[in-house]
Amino acid sequence: MISLAYAALWIFVFSVPWENVLAVPGLGVISRLTGGIALGLALLAALFSGRFRRWHLFHVAALLFVIWAGSSVLLFDMEAVPKKFLTYVQLFLVLWMMWEIAPSRARLNGLLAAYVFGAYVSAISTIMVSRREMGIARRFAAQGFDANDLAGALALAIPMAWYLSTVSRRPLIRWACRAYLPVGLLAIGLTGSRGGMIATMVALLVVPLTMTRLSPGRLATAIAMLCLSGVLAVAYVPETIVQRLATTSSDVEEGHLGGRLKIWVAGGQAFARRPILGYGTSGFRNAIAPYLPSTPQVAHNSYLSVLVENGILGFLLYAVMWLAVFRAVLHLPLLDRRFALVLLATLAVIMLPLAWEDHKAAWFILAALVGLARPWEAAAGSALPRQSSRMRGMPVASTSPRPGPSQPLAALRRDAERGIRP
Repeated sequence: MISLAYAALWIFVFSVPWENVLAVPGLGVISRLTGGIALGLALLAALFSGRFRRWHLFHVAALLFVIWAGSSVLLFDMEAVPKKFLTYVQLFLVLWMMWEIAPSRARLNGLLAAYVFGAYVSAISTIMVSRREMGIARRFAAQGFDANDLAGALALAIPMAWYLSTVSRRPLIRWACRAYLPVGLLAIGLTGSRGGMIATMVALLVVPLTMTRLSPGRLATAIAMLCLSGVLAVAYVPETIVQRLATTSSDVEEGHLGGRLKIWVAGGQAFARRPILGYGTSGFRNAIAPYLPSTPQVAHNSYLSVLVENGILGFLLYAVMWLAVFRAVLHLPLLDRRFALVLLATLAVIMLPLAWEDHKAAWFILAALVGLARPWEAAAGSALPRQSSRMRGMPVASTSPRPGPSQPLAALRRDAERGIRP
């Protein structure tokens, strides 16, 4: 049953990067259907096993944040439950599914691969749209996608693809992930998203940070893929998009930021009026209406959106989620840690110009990184009592053939050097 639930979860993650391409009548995006099936199977698997993993601080903070987001229905006497709150509930269930069904590194790497393969669908669809609408549209995106959202989703797959191409033992997975770089970079270029371009630059930091850990053959392959990516971008990205991307620095210097600055200023003014409780989930538009009556919009900044809607209390809970993930990944070995930090930084940059606080990809990445780091974090925690006693000069039990409390961490690090993943 657990294997079946994992397969359903894999399909759900695979559908996330291209969920808007295919709509299901009566349900909407395809990920709702796949997510519902995965949740049902996960619940059955949990009931049959009768065992539940102990939660991480990340999960506790996420649950408290969702509860606080739902409390706005009572605090502000809303007539209907906001759809955004229901999305938060669904996202928390995704966190729980990943924690229970994918406890091992092999399964988590499989979910990362599922996201990369799903990103292929959106990337190839974007390239096909550009070939069909060349000369008609100035920017291109897969059907149903906003160009900026799509660029962010594709950029997140870059560190995942690079990481999997270095750690996977299956040649087919390695080559498929390597090939994503030219395909994904070309599709991101065709979106014409300036925020996506900045996020992509952050995502590509994973390449120089991990090149020293590659064998000469893999290093040569990686360089060839990067060169191919540059050639494709020069050959197929239209001049109009190149000119748009070239205005990024001037747009930032002049303070326009694609028209977002005035929204952020209005959001700051609204926050000053209700800093503690905020305006309630999905309340950003109403919050800035007195300051921008003609153009009420979403925040175009995830952190500002949480701050205005959920107040300081909600923002602190949201920040604890991020801090818990950051603290956890610091326990990973060098290669994994660099990948995790680059992926986390890429997500943080993407969320600056986009309202992604309730986006599936964002919560999936946070949950995946916590899952990857958990074995190392737990092993490091078990070693602390013995280490601290030595530092204080206290007597330590004599060594024996039985495993000591510090040995789990040492074993994990030894296996990592040999290429064995827990």
